Amino acid sequence: MSLAINDTAPDFQAETTHGTIRFHEWIGDGWAVLFSHPKDFTPVCTTELGTMATLKPEFDKRNTKIIGLSVDPVDDHDRWAKDIEEVMGTAPNYPMIGDTDLAVAKLYSMLPADTEGTSEGRTAATNATVRSVFIIGPDKTIKLILTYPMSTGRNFAEILRVLDSLQLTAKHKLATPADWQSGDDAFILPSVSDEDARKLFPDGWETVMPYMRKTKAPVVESEVYA
Repeated sequence: MSLAINDTAPDFQAETTHGTIRFHEWIGDGWAVLFSHPKDFTPVCTTELGTMATLKPEFDKRNTKIIGLSVDPVDDHDRWAKDIEEVMGTAPNYPMIGDTDLAVAKLYSMLPADTEGTSEGRTAATNATVRSVFIIGPDKTIKLILTYPMSTGRNFAEILRVLDSLQLTAKHKLATPADWQSGDDAFILPSVSDEDARKLFPDGWETVMPYMRKTKAPVVESEVYA
């Protein structure tokens, strides 16, 4: 059975480059991003892991932990980290899960549950679907799922943008429009009456359509969502 938004993120214990973790315990009271890779020593993933290392301070500001996963042993991850640093200037500064038994990939519906064997002998092509991003909230439910093809590197600026929206709308009865960025106007939820909206948004709003009330959204700041 595949996972969907609002499902509880499956908990698991795994070996990582930072030691053994229990996933829910590791997340703690904040947010988390789990992003997966089909194979170590692959070109696109090398750039992605280095980019995430560079962006880690931005995730830290948002009280969000990041963790990678690749269907290879932790020892391979440690060797790959040296290549990543050489190519991208920054080695992974977050845990990388070694999913040699494919358990986490199957638990998160990235490989069929009946997939047999281990990582040994598998290729990037046979693991092509292990290319997903999951954003998980403090309540341990899945807030976003994105899956990319192997040939297309991920846009981590978009993941930060979605995270800002998720954290804003978790605190305020708002929804964000297409291409929204932190600081842009947002829409008051249709389920909020005008009477309640006056209390929640004392600065008022613009009625674009009867079902579209645009208002100034609070700027996303780390201390608000910590």
